[in-house]
Parts: sequence; C-alpha cells; structure tokens
Amino acid sequence: MLGVLCVAVLLVGVDNTIVNVALPTLSEQLRASNTDLQWIVDGYSLPFAGLLLMGGAVSDRFGRKRVMQIALLLFGLFSFLAARSDTISELLTARALMGAAAAFIFPATLSLITTTFANPSERAKAFGFWGATAGVAIAIGPVIGGELITHFWYGSIFLVNIPIVIVAFAAMALVVPESRNPNLHRFDFLGLLFGTSFVSLLVFAIIQGPEWGWLSGSTLPFFAISGVALVLMIRRELRIDWPLLDVRVFKNRSFSSGAGAIATGFFCLFGFIFLVTQYFQLIHGYSPLSAGVHTLPFAFVTMVMTPLGAVAALRVGARYVVSAGLVIMGGALLYMTTMSAQAAYFGPIVASMVVLALGFSLITAPSTAAIMISLRPDQIGAGAAVNETTREIGGTMGVAVVGSVFSSIFGPQVRSVLAGVGLSTKQLNIAQSSTQAAKAVVAHVPLGSTLHEQLASGVTSAFINGFHRGCLVASIFALVAGLAAFQFLPKGVAHEQQPVHS
Repeated sequence: MLGVLCVAVLLVGVDNTIVNVALPTLSEQLRASNTDLQWIVDGYSLPFAGLLLMGGAVSDRFGRKRVMQIALLLFGLFSFLAARSDTISELLTARALMGAAAAFIFPATLSLITTTFANPSERAKAFGFWGATAGVAIAIGPVIGGELITHFWYGSIFLVNIPIVIVAFAAMALVVPESRNPNLHRFDFLGLLFGTSFVSLLVFAIIQGPEWGWLSGSTLPFFAISGVALVLMIRRELRIDWPLLDVRVFKNRSFSSGAGAIATGFFCLFGFIFLVTQYFQLIHGYSPLSAGVHTLPFAFVTMVMTPLGAVAALRVGARYVVSAGLVIMGGALLYMTTMSAQAAYFGPIVASMVVLALGFSLITAPSTAAIMISLRPDQIGAGAAVNETTREIGGTMGVAVVGSVFSSIFGPQVRSVLAGVGLSTKQLNIAQSSTQAAKAVVAHVPLGSTLHEQLASGVTSAFINGFHRGCLVASIFALVAGLAAFQFLPKGVAHEQQPVHS
C-alpha cells in the first residue's frame, strides 16, 4: 500500500518541476515572458495549494481511496489537454486544472499512511519514504522533462502522465483500503472561499509585482484584499463548530513549527530549481535533457538521506534535525551567491546541490511527523491538508518571490545594456521580459563583433546578478526559519499519539 501511495505522490510531485527544463523552449515557441514562465510553473501549484483543504475534507467525507481514484482519472484527462495546448492561455488553463485534480490526491496519501501505521517507529519510517518520494519527484522532474523535450515536442512532458495514472489507478484498486472520517459535519464553503482567495491573491500580487511595480496602485490592492481574506478566514474558523481548518491547531508549537519548516524548505527548493534549470541551459548551454541530468545529484542525496533523517529525528529529536537542515540549506544557497557563469559543474555546482539536498532531506520527514502525530484522530484529514498546503504555498511562493527578485534585477540591467544599440521601446520591453528574448536580440548583432561580445556578456552578467540575488533571498529565509525551528520545535518528534483506523 505504501508503494502504491508513493506512486501517486511521485506523479503529483513530478509535475511541480517537470516544466522547468521546458521553460526556454516554451519561451521560444510560445513567446512566453518571464511572468508567463512563472505562471506556467505556479499555474499548477496555485490551485493545488488553494484547494488542498477542500481535497482533505472531501476525502474524509466520501472516502480517501474513492476520491483519489476519481482525481487520478481527471489528472490524466487534464494532462492530455495540456499536451494538446497551442497557446499560453490554453496551457495555463490545463495546468490549473491539473493542479486542482492533484489537490484531491495528495492529502489522502498522507491520511492513509497516518491511519494505517499505528506503531510510532513504523509510522516515522513510512513518513521518511513518503517524504523521500516527494523530494525525489521534485528533483527528477527536470530529468524526465529534459529527456522528453530532447526527443519529442513540449506536450510530451504532460502526455507521459497518462500511463502512470493508469498504473496507479489499477494498483490502488487492488491494494489500498478504503478509509474515511466517521465524524462528519457540515461543509465549510465560506472557509474554503476565504482561504483560497488569500493564497491566490497573495501569490498573484507577488508574481505581478516586478511588472506592475511593488507599490503601484495595481499591486497594493491585491496584497490588501489577500490580507482581508486571511482575517475573514480566521474569524470564520474560530466562530463555527464545523471549521474547514481548525486554526486553533496552530497554537500547537509542534504543528505550527513543522508547517513553517516545510514551507521554508519547499520555498528554497522550488526557487532554486526555477533558476538553476535556466542557468544550466542559458548560461552553460546545456540541452534540456543535459540540464535535467545535471540535477540528479540532488535526487540521489534526497532519496538516500530523507528516510535517514526520519530515523535521526527519532533518536535525537526533531528540533535538532530540522533546524540543522534549514541552516544547511541556507548555507548552500549563500554559497551559490558566489558562483560565476563559468563555475565548474564537478566542483562548486555539484557541491552546492549535494549540500542543499542534505539540508532538505533533514526537514521533510521529521516536520511531517511533527505535524501529523500532534493531532487528534479526527483532525488527521485537516492536518494532512495543512501539511500539503504549506508545501505548495512554500513552493509557489518560492517561484514567485525568487522569480520576482530575479526579474527585478535582470530586467533593468538588460534594458541598460541594450539601451544604446538603437532598439525601440517595444524591442527593449521584449528583450527584458526573459533571458531567452534578450539572447534573441543579441543574436541579430554580427557574431564575433566587439559589440556582440559586449552585449552577450552584459546579458549573462544580468542573469548571474539576478541568480545571486534570488539565492540570497532564499538563504535568508532558510537561516531565519532554522533559528525559529530550534526555538519552537519540541526536542522529541512529538507526543506519540496513536491514530485510529477509520
């Protein structure tokens, strides 16, 4: 059963990052700007994060296995639509529908693991394998995407989901037991509306910030309305007897600290992957497949170390393991701010990825355990949804914030570099929209000329400066979260609550 659930986790997780190596291809073939590229990534994560609470509640009510199977079929259908997309709007719509379907798959996997493994040691190890699968899925996404982009058209990165869906659906029918929460209550539609609005509006404002201006009259209202939605959600959940999310669970230090650690880990990871896959292709000149293969050290370390991180937390305590993981991630990202465009792969690049993977591996499983076993049995569904929501919000915000920081540095510098070569305002706007577009402009200057070399060097320098600043921001987040985790996480994993079969 654990193996089958891990296949479902792998399917959903891979689609978080499989498009990253296709970004330069999509930028060229669909004429996508930096903002479009961020939305192609976040267009999946945003509805995924926004609907996870609903996914957890529906699974608890109608049966986790049944809901997962229906969601898997829908995921396959929407993957087919994404593969057939010819425009940015069609692709974004299909990606959003895939994310919505994924929101009804992920929480049920964690709920089933929690209710099935009653022994604390076995449950911690199961969380380790579950966390390793989620981490490996994110890491191998660029490899799979690179292989497919190299030999087929960009739609193949979505079409590959369909056979996996068929295998997962059939295996689930054979070995996964049905499970549901016997204590049902009224569904909190208003809580869902407020929660989804908060996440969606906040991320939208962050993504559009560099283009509209952070303090512009277009951006600030979205920040303000998202804040109002958060307040309304909290008030709503505190006043009713059947909350979609009992916000009182955040008073539990183990729960809230674990959620914060997971969000930060995925914030750093998704932001890093968004930048490094473009760094490999646009700066080092790797093909999409080669760019994906060059991220494999991260996947290998994550696969091996995540279960060991769960065991280490059982022995020395989540506080020390999780806080160490966050500090290690912060240190790796800080080191990346020194990497140049000519950095050797077998050297600083591999070393930084291995250290980053080690830090990430120490965060996921112990933090998940801290969340899940701090809850009562009737809170398991909501706890699983919160666990996944924090992952997706963290990852989505990582792409949004790190991508926006990158764009804020890259755009103005590229515009300054190209300002003196006689381009129109429209051409300058296009050039600063993405690295691919800037390189296309430079390509029109005679190759080998002094001007060509100066412009190419200027575009590369703008990318590296944006890359450095994005890594610095992620590093600060990780280091601050590491200190908070050491302060607030319990010395042990959590009190050992025995989940019940339902």
